[in-house]
Amino acid sequence: MTGEVRVPPAGEQPAGGGVHVDERDPGEDTAAAAVDASAASAAPTSGAELDALQARLDERTGDLQRISAEYSNYRRRVERDRQLVMDMAKAQVINQFLTVLDDIERAQEHGDLSGAFKAVADKVVAALQAQGLEPFGAIGDGFDPEVHEAVQHATSPDVDKPTVTTVLRRGYRLGERVLRPALVGVTDASGEADLLTDAGSHDDAGQLQDN
Repeated sequence: MTGEVRVPPAGEQPAGGGVHVDERDPGEDTAAAAVDASAASAAPTSGAELDALQARLDERTGDLQRISAEYSNYRRRVERDRQLVMDMAKAQVINQFLTVLDDIERAQEHGDLSGAFKAVADKVVAALQAQGLEPFGAIGDGFDPEVHEAVQHATSPDVDKPTVTTVLRRGYRLGERVLRPALVGVTDASGEADLLTDAGSHDDAGQLQDN
């Protein structure tokens, strides 16, 4: 009646019967329940499911490794084919200059390589060598039918194996590719030639006796 707040005596409950009011947001409980349900459904319930998942993971990993290896092999093939095309094109162009190099070499042998002509010739030779062109075929080299073409033949006791004693035309290679074999004269050891002659004589004698 005075308007002041009434303080209940000890042991007396306030109006409302002690009802507890939960101030939490109902949406939080709903979201938490959804997360728990999702985790429960996603979690494997047995070792068989774990094994199945591991098998699928191994399969996908193997597929990825196989695709990566195939792509690496494809890149290597493309790079190898591209380099092969470049080498073939370079060889075709350089091959056209071999006769020019022959003329330069003959001019040098005759003493005609001098002045401005020598300066130009030196630049041509340097440019071709910078592209990987290498000459071969020199007197004293061992005869190699892979890179030498023998057009003359002789025998001498001064050599112990087939040896290049004359170079008629120098050979050239570009890297591992032989652009042109060297035309050479070859000298064999006398003993080898005598053995070949004796072997031929014995064969002829044997044929006559059979007849």
